[in-house]
Amino acid sequence: MLRLTWVQPEDLLGHELRQAAQDGRSPATVAAVAARWRAAGGPEAPDRAGSSAEPVSRYLRTLAEDLLDELAELPSPMAEAEPTDLERIKALCPDWPAAPAAGPPPSAARLEAAWLGRAAGCLLGKPVEKLPLEGIRALARATGDWPLTTFFTARGLPADLAAAHPWNRRSAGTSLAENIDGMPEDDDLNFPLLGLLLLRRHGRSFTTADVARLWLDELPAGRLFTAERVAYRNLLSGVEPPHTARHRNPFREWIGALIRADVHGWTNPGDPGAAAEQAHRDAVLSHTGSGVHAAMFAAAVIAAAAGGGVDVHGCLRAGLAVVPPGSRLARAVRHAVRLAGEHAGGAAGFEAVVDALHTEHARYHWVHAVPNTALIAAALTHADGDFAGSVCRAVSGGWDTDSNGATAGCVAALLAGSPGALPERWTAPLKNRLATSVAGFDGVGFDALGRTTAHLCAPGPRPERAPAARTVLEGAPS
Repeated sequence: MLRLTWVQPEDLLGHELRQAAQDGRSPATVAAVAARWRAAGGPEAPDRAGSSAEPVSRYLRTLAEDLLDELAELPSPMAEAEPTDLERIKALCPDWPAAPAAGPPPSAARLEAAWLGRAAGCLLGKPVEKLPLEGIRALARATGDWPLTTFFTARGLPADLAAAHPWNRRSAGTSLAENIDGMPEDDDLNFPLLGLLLLRRHGRSFTTADVARLWLDELPAGRLFTAERVAYRNLLSGVEPPHTARHRNPFREWIGALIRADVHGWTNPGDPGAAAEQAHRDAVLSHTGSGVHAAMFAAAVIAAAAGGGVDVHGCLRAGLAVVPPGSRLARAVRHAVRLAGEHAGGAAGFEAVVDALHTEHARYHWVHAVPNTALIAAALTHADGDFAGSVCRAVSGGWDTDSNGATAGCVAALLAGSPGALPERWTAPLKNRLATSVAGFDGVGFDALGRTTAHLCAPGPRPERAPAARTVLEGAPS
């Protein structure tokens, strides 16, 4: 039996109930909807999986659809402090970054490092994705690698512990130290590749509709998850962007838009405001509120790092400048940065930071943008931007481990400045090879990706609507 994940109405409802509670939408109505669902025999939303194991009756599925629509009509009291509209966001940001004078674009080597850092951080987190925090710590301790310093391994792992905390099923065969052979496919790398296609075809003036068309043309639905899969389904059902982000999409404040933000930062070096605006047009296809704010934050942080001359703390300040200061995301990042500054003691001292973050954000799903963005900021702050320290802290903090490792790795690698500045133990296993289902890129080298990205950063006019033919990598064989 095929149970397609992230789209079954009976599975979406529980997530929407949680999202409604976090939005502060009419607690009495939300409680009444939850009571109706439970009284009818409706199941809770799966905590870790994308779908429940068994289908429900046609009656329950129809009821779930009706209740999803009823919840969507409830207004949120947070809408004023947490807008999705770009102009309203900018109006709330008193320190929105001004456009800088044009400077030299980042070198191909610096951007190659960013790709390598993103890949290595993602790879570190892949085998422990979906595991609870205590499982990650137990596995690392059992193999003599706590605090975390390198890729996870199953060598020497007691059988009972392996059974209690199994590696991620999709990643175990390609992401443990003993079996890494290049960078395996991951959505955290697929989306930056799609970003390259987007900018090559449409230039920086791309629209949200352009993003939607690109997904439909180039991305198999099975390579999408959570909010992106719902938005894709909505496109196929005739729903127009940006309504694709809201229609029966309880994942609209999760981390998906953040993992699409890197290319917008890379291609606006030193210009966090422009990077955030570009990321916004991408994000609103599938996300609202905190999900959009997280993407804008990440793009601005990465743009500051790509421009050079700013340390990690300045980069994080640039990210906060594009997020409404009264929003949950901004408050979470400020709290995380403060915690990281208060707990010294090297990697071991970061455990106290993580424990405090997990206590603070216990109400959120493990893929929600708010806790994950906070953890990324805490990891970068506590490691002072050091590459190994940043990725290990980000992954050791749990939640969405591969995505957090990827973003932290990208930022820290940009700050390092070149592939040679990254420790070889992190880059050598990648073998300068990336696997992907994005057509035209499978097997591409990170050096070629660095050259392609640098070409997009180069000054001069860019086509506003480039031909829609498949992109050939700049500097790579066609």
